[in-house]
This record gives sequence, C-alpha cells and structure tokens, in this order.
Amino acid sequence: MREIRVECYAGYRADEKPLRFTLRGREFVVTEVDGQWYSPASIYFRVLANDGNYYVLRHDEVQDSWTLDAFRAARPATLVEPVEVRVDCTSGLLS
Repeated sequence: MREIRVECYAGYRADEKPLRFTLRGREFVVTEVDGQWYSPASIYFRVLANDGNYYVLRHDEVQDSWTLDAFRAARPATLVEPVEVRVDCTSGLLS
C-alpha cells in the first residue's frame, strides 16, 4: 500500500468520490469510478485514470488517510495479422 494525495468531490458528505490523485509526484485524473465497496472502517474505489489504467484507492475513514491498494495496467490492443488461406480446388485441401 502506498500513501497518495487524493482530491475528492464532496457532495452531501465529505470525500464522496475521488476526482484526481497524485502518486510519486504525478497527477492522475479520474475519468470513471468503476466500482465502490465498503469495509467496516474504509471505502474502496476502483477508478479508471486518464492514463488508461485501473487503480483501487482506499479511504480509511478513521484515520482520514488514502492509500493505493491495487493497480492494473491497461492491456495493449491485440493486433490480428491477416492470414492468407489458399484452397486447392482440385483436392479440396487447405494450404
């Protein structure tokens, strides 16, 4: 777990959802909150950041601190190369 700085939207309650976070001096903008769940003392947010990666941010409500609990890199697009298939019409076999 790494400590990070998180800026949140505060609606009817404080720290309602993360808007951006800073990790190792680099700022990330949250483009989507993909999931949210609770434990007895914490709220977890699975977010998609502007770098295309997913992060799980945990807000410890008792200590009012944030940590990075998980990270998943975006998968690169899979490229499919075209394949030429030839059919020998006299034998009906693929070559």
